[in-house]
Amino acid sequence: MMTNQEALSAYAAMAALTEQMVQAASASDWDTLVALEQRVAVHVQALRAEPAQSMTGADRERKIELIRQMLNADRQIRDLTMPWMAQLSKLISSTGTERRVVNAYGNV
Repeated sequence: MMTNQEALSAYAAMAALTEQMVQAASASDWDTLVALEQRVAVHVQALRAEPAQSMTGADRERKIELIRQMLNADRQIRDLTMPWMAQLSKLISSTGTERRVVNAYGNV
């Protein structure tokens, strides 16, 4: 069973990783962003595998603060990645349209 301190350490590690994810997204370093996201997922799986222990006092406040930090970082990451995702979607759509035109009319 994971102790409260071990759980808090996992939350702190995830918060630090999400901050690194913000930096990677800011630099358009998508490979690093994905690698960091995978590292966060390892911590999430470890926390899910353990029965949840209730936290009180300072431990609970620390957990709440770390979750808030992660949510803030997540919002920043989404703000940075949404334009890129829209551009990628447009490119994919354009490529699909081009392919349909070539299939319909052949190479001109």
